[in-house]
Amino acid sequence: MILIVAISWTIIDSLFYTFHLTEQSAPSKYALFREHTVKTILLREANVLFLSMLMAYFLVFFMKNFFRRTSLWINMILKAIILIMAAMVINFFIHFTYATLIAKETSSYAIESFYRNTFETPWLLRKIPEWIILFLLTQIIIEINEKYSPGVFVDIVLGKYIQPQDEKRIIMFIDVKDSTSIAEKLGHKEYFKFIRDFIYYISVGLMEYGGRIYQYVGDEIVVSWPDSKKNARKCIYALIEARKSLNTNLTKFLHSYGLSPEFKVGIHRGEVTIGEIGIIKKDLVMSGDTMNTTARIRTACSEFNQKFIVSKDFLEQVKLKNWQAESLGQIELKGKNTSLELFALKI
Repeated sequence: MILIVAISWTIIDSLFYTFHLTEQSAPSKYALFREHTVKTILLREANVLFLSMLMAYFLVFFMKNFFRRTSLWINMILKAIILIMAAMVINFFIHFTYATLIAKETSSYAIESFYRNTFETPWLLRKIPEWIILFLLTQIIIEINEKYSPGVFVDIVLGKYIQPQDEKRIIMFIDVKDSTSIAEKLGHKEYFKFIRDFIYYISVGLMEYGGRIYQYVGDEIVVSWPDSKKNARKCIYALIEARKSLNTNLTKFLHSYGLSPEFKVGIHRGEVTIGEIGIIKKDLVMSGDTMNTTARIRTACSEFNQKFIVSKDFLEQVKLKNWQAESLGQIELKGKNTSLELFALKI
């Protein structure tokens, strides 16, 4: 996401820059850029790309966490203001590097020139609307992408699942351990905040390794990956990363709620049917025996007092070491006509 945002901003900046070059036959009174060679353009766009990556990092990670409890419109306005200030910094570096590296001027001249060009000409008034539109569009696209889970919105736009498709997927079901007793202890409102924080930190770990979050149902998270050996390993890494994310923020949970969250996981692989559903609110829905079986495996965690249970089919795909998984034997799962060998993960 950071790379996509940074490259998109760089391409848009280069298009705007080219347009303004063709629009004005001669530079303005205080314009610094009097040489428009390939070298100067590359220097400019290298600055834009590098600093856009820093801005995108703060937009996608830091500001996302910092503003996640504010309303959407306040969120977008505050981010736009911060990004406009960051855009000023980008332009300062563009001016400074051009003056010192291309024009061979002194640092004091570069600073003075930037000040005159920015605050003594209409340049800033012309640029701010462009920046606001760009930043707001970027934020809207990020919000929509996160609304449907990364990658899902693109599939909906392209119409990939207008007709239902059968695909092999790795499915992971996660839910909070002892959720009923926690809800009774915290009360409805505090429990809701607890679940919101739990889902946030878990999801950060899951998405780090390409987990596509299918849905949130109460305190339950359903995640999927396309079925492959590589993604089976990613699934395990995502599980470990999700646990690390919770442990890193353990003091926050203890301070806010007086308890540390634990979770149960069921993992299986197999064929699912994926298709678009809905008119007012379109979404992608996965169905099939694999989904039901994974839910039953997750339920088995309570029955066998285990945190993470996987099917034999998944274990054969991921190829863990012997000590990392312990067989629970052939288990009769509710609603299944045949037994399934399950394994408890020791990771």
